[in-house]
Amino acid sequence: MGRKYKNPPIVEALCEFQFVPGQPWDLTITGLFYDKIKDNFPEKQQQTRFGVGFRPTEGGVEQKVEMTPRMQFRRKNQTALIQSGPNLLVINHLKPYPTWKDFKPMILQNLEIYQDIAKPKGFKRIGLRYINRIEIPEKLIEVTDYFKFYPFIPPDLPQTHGDFNVRIEISYEEDHDKLLLTLGSILSKETDKIAIMLDLDYIMTTPEKIRFKEVKGWIDKAHTAIENAFEACITDKCRNLFKEEK
Repeated sequence: MGRKYKNPPIVEALCEFQFVPGQPWDLTITGLFYDKIKDNFPEKQQQTRFGVGFRPTEGGVEQKVEMTPRMQFRRKNQTALIQSGPNLLVINHLKPYPTWKDFKPMILQNLEIYQDIAKPKGFKRIGLRYINRIEIPEKLIEVTDYFKFYPFIPPDLPQTHGDFNVRIEISYEEDHDKLLLTLGSILSKETDKIAIMLDLDYIMTTPEKIRFKEVKGWIDKAHTAIENAFEACITDKCRNLFKEEK
């Protein structure tokens, strides 16, 4: 990320935009959007996301299950996809991740297409997220040998542990932005290796904090914060796994 690595651990990078609607959502928006991107993302698939919402009523709180339609548009080689839904746009790049220099234009170009068609009023939420899968060729490790962000176990408890998951929210920009930092063990396909996920998600938490013309600067700032956090969370022993390029 900040440094260059021969074997970077990024398995997915994504930028998600949630919009303040400027007009009622129309299914024709999806079709118009696909017409503009189909040369690069020809394969399409419909998905439905389920969510649980709560609203107050006279008798208490009512639970409501909401279904949200979402379309996915993929490259032929399956390395990248665009997701579009009501007041939502997500740009994903899978492994192999190129560089920020390549991923950033992909984000901005597809955002501009969406804006021209859907005409949203503003940004409700923006998130730039990098998911790293770090494979360590050992059966047992000291987490502190590889990470500077790790679970703390009180000294009066046994120090050997199994699966773990730690998460923290770090405030930026006077709490208008946040970095969601997560480290956790995940299943490895190989029995002689330990797999750990380092997930960095930088989000804008204040709706309409920035205007459309400011989004380029915002994602650059978010990317820099993620780069710095990634490097701050790992040790040189961990960096050696990725083979840093000088």
